[in-house]
Amino acid sequence: MKALYGEDLASYLEDEAAAAGTVDDVIKTMEQRAATDNFPIVGRSVGRLLELQARAIGAQRVMEMGSGFGYSAYWFARAVGPEGSVVCTDLEEENATAAEEYLTAAGVWPRITFRVGDALNALISEDGNFDIIYNDVDKIDYPECWRSAAERIRIGGLYICDNVLWSGKVADASADDEATTAIREHNRLVATDPRYFTAIAPLRDGVMIALRTT
Repeated sequence: MKALYGEDLASYLEDEAAAAGTVDDVIKTMEQRAATDNFPIVGRSVGRLLELQARAIGAQRVMEMGSGFGYSAYWFARAVGPEGSVVCTDLEEENATAAEEYLTAAGVWPRITFRVGDALNALISEDGNFDIIYNDVDKIDYPECWRSAAERIRIGGLYICDNVLWSGKVADASADDEATTAIREHNRLVATDPRYFTAIAPLRDGVMIALRTT
């Protein structure tokens, strides 16, 4: 992933998140794993944004479509509190095992349900609506994930999606690979849905936030 802004600004944003008192040893360990394994995570600045959005609407039930080893779930789990729940999904059992280790150390594992397998199937298997559905699966699946998620968010709830600017490739007319094309389709579908009020925060690789209004 190509950064949308320089390393100096990226470091500043990460440092500010740490200065706010939300970075502990668990987060540092997860970040080190991501750096060592070249595993994509949202990072502290976006993590803090996720927690802020969840707190702002009083979220109690969150669904993650794509969780990796639990980095973004950490921030959502903090926000929903002891009575809340976060449903995580990932295709790899290894990531589920790692997530349990990290989130247990963070004291939030009782709030987590981790489903190993396809995120769309996991969403279908869950009953009821969610306060937040977060999308960070394979990019070619973004449009279909949106179509399913849009129906399962309560009025006043949020759809949040990572990587929607795709290192700036969405604005490059010459970029016509499958992932970029799918992200463009996804972004237009969300932006033009009359039930949602939508904006893209150009933080890290672009975070779409859509509020369901009707």
